[in-house]
Amino acid sequence: MSAPNSRRLIAGMVGGGAGADVGKSHRYAMRLDDQYELQAGVFGRDALASRDIAAGLGVPQERSYTDYREMASAEAAREDGVDVVTVATPNDSHFEIARTFLEAGISVVCEKPLTQDSETAAELVRIATANDVVLAVPHCYPSYAMVRQAARMVRNGELGAVRFVDVEHASGWAATPLEELGHKQAKWRTNPDIAGFPSVVGDLGTHALHLLRAITGLEAERLSGRLQTLVPGRRVFDHATVELELTGSVPARVWASMAATGHNHGLRIRVYGEKGSLEWRHEDPHHLKVQDLAGATTVLSQGLSTLHHDASRLTRVGLGHPEGFLEAFANFYSDLAEVLRARRDGTAMPERELSFPTGIDGLIGVQFVEAVAASHYDDSAWKVPASFAPSRVEKAAV
Repeated sequence: MSAPNSRRLIAGMVGGGAGADVGKSHRYAMRLDDQYELQAGVFGRDALASRDIAAGLGVPQERSYTDYREMASAEAAREDGVDVVTVATPNDSHFEIARTFLEAGISVVCEKPLTQDSETAAELVRIATANDVVLAVPHCYPSYAMVRQAARMVRNGELGAVRFVDVEHASGWAATPLEELGHKQAKWRTNPDIAGFPSVVGDLGTHALHLLRAITGLEAERLSGRLQTLVPGRRVFDHATVELELTGSVPARVWASMAATGHNHGLRIRVYGEKGSLEWRHEDPHHLKVQDLAGATTVLSQGLSTLHHDASRLTRVGLGHPEGFLEAFANFYSDLAEVLRARRDGTAMPERELSFPTGIDGLIGVQFVEAVAASHYDDSAWKVPASFAPSRVEKAAV
């Protein structure tokens, strides 16, 4: 056994090759706090291209694999095998790849949506538990310092009882038929066989739902959804509006779109309580707007000495120095590293109420997608997703 913190964590990756921005984001985030070494991977279906990418990333030739099954078997047998593998492939391949590594006793970070259906998502949660490994899902937006500040304020009752929550992830990145022009990401994200018919819900809606849950601590008890295709000829739904009833009958709304013309990233959440409200926007992540009953507005800035510890511990630079998406991604990997190190070195586990999303969060996201689709096809009838019942989630984790 290594002495605590005596070496970096060893990471592997499947996917994230040429043209995959998400792969780069994961790799940059791993490096930022110098806690991981990328030492193994399969970076694409083309073996030669994958080896070229591996060489460029400094991955040893003998640990540049042609197949994820080969990689799982070889790494599980090595004394210095990977501590965690990131799965950064299109949606339809998540289950088989993640299952292979989890069954080999290797922890996994799996991109969202975790899988294409709730049965397989629950299976991954069960396999991770049975093999005593970590399954994490990189919903990274709650890893922004000011989102953690918002979450702590809500949990501390600083807004009073929550009365309404409005969250949107409405991007205009695919407001035109990019898939017809050879755009790699658009091509698979609008392919129902790969992304699923409610593509926008799995791609963007799950982020919106998790942000809502992370800040408020509330769960969706039932929902009513409507799906639409705004870009003519597109084979998947690219626009969704969902009405939610949260814990305690709190109303909420989720709007997800990849065809919100002119919007950039378009992620925003507003929480309204009996004493005040707050608003956070991804395109201005350094600030959190708080308003009281009289409408007086206070803008909290990242780095303020008066912020809660949940926010200040995620801040690397001083007041007035902005941090952004890669830092939030790195915060996810830093929280994960604490747990992976403790498991590797046999030291005490960190006790944090606010930390990285797990496989259960991924399962809830997948069942959210299913419930929205079921509601849509039943003329927006209210649905009660089984996964939102605490007993079902706890059962899935056993």
